Amino acid sequence: MTLPRVETPTYELTLPSQELKVKYRPFLVKEEKILLMAMESQKEVEIYEATKQIVDACTFNKLDVENLPTFDLEYIFLNIRAKSVGEVSKFKVICPDDMQTYADVEVDLTSINVQVDDEHTNKIIIDENKKLGVVMNYPTIKVLKSGTNIDNANAEQVFDLLAGCVNHIFEGDKIYPAKDSTTAEIKEFFENLPQESFNNIRKFFDTMPRLRHEIEVENPKTKVKSKVVLQGLQDFFE
Repeated sequence: MTLPRVETPTYELTLPSQELKVKYRPFLVKEEKILLMAMESQKEVEIYEATKQIVDACTFNKLDVENLPTFDLEYIFLNIRAKSVGEVSKFKVICPDDMQTYADVEVDLTSINVQVDDEHTNKIIIDENKKLGVVMNYPTIKVLKSGTNIDNANAEQVFDLLAGCVNHIFEGDKIYPAKDSTTAEIKEFFENLPQESFNNIRKFFDTMPRLRHEIEVENPKTKVKSKVVLQGLQDFFE
């Protein structure tokens, strides 16, 4: 006998990276189970894999989730979570004044947005005279599957990440699409850059759009109030 099913509501949001409307629904119990298992592991790769599965299912398999910029993926997930378990979520954050005591805070998930640094650009000029430069793509879930993160990567992983995010290299009017070069060739290109040019490319990652929210916390022991910044998926993955 076929049992009845509960209808779930449908909502709509706009992707931060483009003016694209996306329909989504709250996650179900079976999807929450995936979420809880990832939370217990506390592993970044598993957290992103769980996020990918949930976003894919809750957007009705209409998006190419693996090729979404990570900040788009995080934004969709946060909205799904807000509609699933409540718009106000409780977090424990460490108090900056002693870096030992944890404080309980409540955050309205609907107030969190993707923020972009004013100095951010994905077009990096390497040599003004030669009009040589690089246009970068934003990291996707494919990059993070390997556990590569620009903030904690070793030297080899940094070059792997850079190579995976190149859209094309240009010199004047001549374009060299990344898809026409091997990973080894792109890595060699980066390895032969002057340090100043390499730092400009690193700045692309440091200033790229990200989920970010500033809150005020009060240390329950010292009563000192401090500002704490929550950013990226893991800070909201509680």
